[in-house]
Amino acid sequence: MLMPTNPLSAASVVTLLSLVSACLGFSASFDSSKLPKLSPVNHVNTSVLSIEYFDSAPNNKTAPVAILIHGFPYSIDSYVKVVPGLVKEGYRVVVPSLRGFGKTTFLSSSTPRSAEQAALGKDIIDLMDGLDIDKATFVGYDWGTVAVNTAAALWPDRCSGMVAANSYLIQNRQNAWAVTPPDSLATRWYFYVFLTPQGYSSLASDVKGWARALWSKNSPQWNFTEPELDVATLALQNADYVDIATNFYRNRLLYAPGDPQYSDLAYTLDQQPPITVPSVTLDPDQAVVFPATNGSSTAKFFTGPRVHHVVPGCGEAIPLEKPQVLVDAVLEVEKLRR
Repeated sequence: MLMPTNPLSAASVVTLLSLVSACLGFSASFDSSKLPKLSPVNHVNTSVLSIEYFDSAPNNKTAPVAILIHGFPYSIDSYVKVVPGLVKEGYRVVVPSLRGFGKTTFLSSSTPRSAEQAALGKDIIDLMDGLDIDKATFVGYDWGTVAVNTAAALWPDRCSGMVAANSYLIQNRQNAWAVTPPDSLATRWYFYVFLTPQGYSSLASDVKGWARALWSKNSPQWNFTEPELDVATLALQNADYVDIATNFYRNRLLYAPGDPQYSDLAYTLDQQPPITVPSVTLDPDQAVVFPATNGSSTAKFFTGPRVHHVVPGCGEAIPLEKPQVLVDAVLEVEKLRR
C-alpha cells in the first residue's frame, strides 16, 4: 500500500485513513492492507507542477520505459494490475498523477488551473525531463489518451511508441460546436453539466458520488468494488480537482480559455497533427461515450505503423477491467518498432 516517507504501522495507517475519510465526508471502511496500491510515490518539480508519480525502477537507466496516464475520475492506482505485468517484461514503469489529481500540485497560486490538451501533453514531457528519461512508450485511456496523443504528436522524438484507447482524441477547436447526433450528445451529458455552476458545485459536494456514477455509466459491465472506488476517491481530494475536472470540458467546448503559456502548442494541435510513432489503438466494445469502431475513421491520423483492436467485454476503465490487454498492447508496440 501507499506509505508515507516515515513509515507508520499498519494499524496507524488504517486509523489515519479512517480519520481522513471522516473529514472528507465519505466512508472508506475497508482493510487497506489487503488492497494493492502503487507505492512508494515520489515528487518531481517542473516549471509548473510538483508531480506525484510512481516509478517501478528509478535507478534503472537502461530498461525501456513505459509511462502510463490515467483518466477521469481515476487515479494512478487504476494501473495497479498493469504495472506488475510490464515489470515482468523488463519495463521501468512510471505512473504520474495528472494535474489536479492525487498529490500533484501547482507551484504557483497564479497559474491558471487549465486542463487543456496542450497542458496535459506537455506535463508528460516535463515529467520525463525531470526524471532524465529520454524516450518512453506512452499509454493512456480517457483523459490519458488526450495526453499521450498530444505528447506523441508534438514530441515524437521522445516517444518510442503509443498505446491509446479510442485512438485519437486531439481536438481541433474549430469543430468544438459541430453538429452531433442526439444519441451521441446524450452519452456525453456530463460534458455539458460541467459547463454550469450547478455542475461545478455538484461535483465539489460529492466527488465520490460522481465517480460512482461515471464509472457505472461508462463501464456498464464492470463490477467494481467499494474499496476500488474509495481508493480513487482519496486521490480526488486535491484542492484543484474540481477546477481541473470542469476546466477540461469547458476548454474543449470553448467555455474557458487556455493558459497563454500553451497558446503556440494549442494552435499546432488545432491542425490535428498525425501520430508518426508505432501505435496500438484500442476500442472497448462496451464504451459509451466513444463507441467502438474498426479504427478506419481515425486511420488518417496515423502515419506510422498502427494496429487497432476492439476489446471485448470492456468499458472505459481498460486498466482495471482488462489489465492484460494493456500489457499485451505495449509488447505489440515493441514488435511494431522492429
